[in-house]
Amino acid sequence: MVTMTRASLVSAAFVKLTDTLVGEYDVLDVLHTLVEECVELLDATAAGLLLADPSGELQVVASTSEESYLVEVLQQQAGAGPCVDCFITGKVVTIGDLKDSGEKYPDFTEAALSQGFRSVHAIPMRVRDRTIGALNLFRTDTGDVTPEDAAIGQAMADVATISILQERTVREDAVVNEQLQRALNSRILIEQAKGVIAQVSTVDMDEAFKRLRADARARNQTMRESAENVINRRIQL
Repeated sequence: MVTMTRASLVSAAFVKLTDTLVGEYDVLDVLHTLVEECVELLDATAAGLLLADPSGELQVVASTSEESYLVEVLQQQAGAGPCVDCFITGKVVTIGDLKDSGEKYPDFTEAALSQGFRSVHAIPMRVRDRTIGALNLFRTDTGDVTPEDAAIGQAMADVATISILQERTVREDAVVNEQLQRALNSRILIEQAKGVIAQVSTVDMDEAFKRLRADARARNQTMRESAENVINRRIQL
């Protein structure tokens, strides 16, 4: 059995992501692949991405588990939490022990601890001097991430930004907003489809997402298209 080194795993992950970006791709599928790779590569239990809509409100677009998704939704709705601060300041926010953040983020802290998370690392997604979202890394252990993991996490956030904008340099805000709004609209449809699958097939939300994603890949179409088929009852998963 061949054991891959850490460097090999990191290289393989970036090759996988960059290969995807060369041709036509489903941006939400890329973002979900990216947060999954974060969990595989970094000292994280779960990971998620929040993006700002054209009005500046953060929305959850990708997460590796229903637990992290629920925590991020609460953070987004409350307008307070490490990811929100990361987005506002454009700087990394690390909380090595969530029990110490209760006074600053009471609702977020309570929700995160209730789901078993003990620390969080939030990384900004930037386009020049504009922050468009943040990548969250959740852990069940306390402690800060290592400098190496922090650097890889920032690189992952940069790849996420590129995948959304489809180019490294964006000259007009209208282009940014169009790409962001499309991703956010697609996510809403996917959440609706997950609910339909979960109810009809009596499965949890994580399994519902896996079925939706598998269907999109099997049919060589986007997850948005599969979600629309589920919502309109054209298919049952």
